[in-house]
Amino acid sequence: MSTPNAARSAARLGAVQALYQMEVAGASTADVIADFVAGKLPRETEATYTESEGDLELFKVLVEKAVDRQRTLDSAIARHLGKGWRLERLDAVARAILRAGAAELEQRLDIPVAVVIDEYVEIAKSFFDGPEPGFVNATLDACARDLRSPDQGA
Repeated sequence: MSTPNAARSAARLGAVQALYQMEVAGASTADVIADFVAGKLPRETEATYTESEGDLELFKVLVEKAVDRQRTLDSAIARHLGKGWRLERLDAVARAILRAGAAELEQRLDIPVAVVIDEYVEIAKSFFDGPEPGFVNATLDACARDLRSPDQGA
């Protein structure tokens, strides 16, 4: 049995993997939700998760809202990229991490900003050895100011 925090972490990692899969392989929202329910997402070394171990509600919110609100979320992310950088130039995994994080910041006001950012920085660390985790931290921190008002768990 997983803890609520572990279930949320699994949902976040699964959402990042799902958004990546949707972008590079053209998977649909329904496809990736079915994969999550079947325990195929997230893929983390030898560990597998089942629906009861991953927070299905959080996973669905992250994936569905990242897709439905992609233009708004991408705009918030793009405003905080370094000069000369465009979202399209980022690695697809980094884009998926930022989109899932921005979706959670916007949609899950019950989860503190610091918790959201820390979770996605940890996900970035699992994929990247370079400066990307710091970049994810700075970008999501700046996005939080756009996506939440100061009284919304910032």
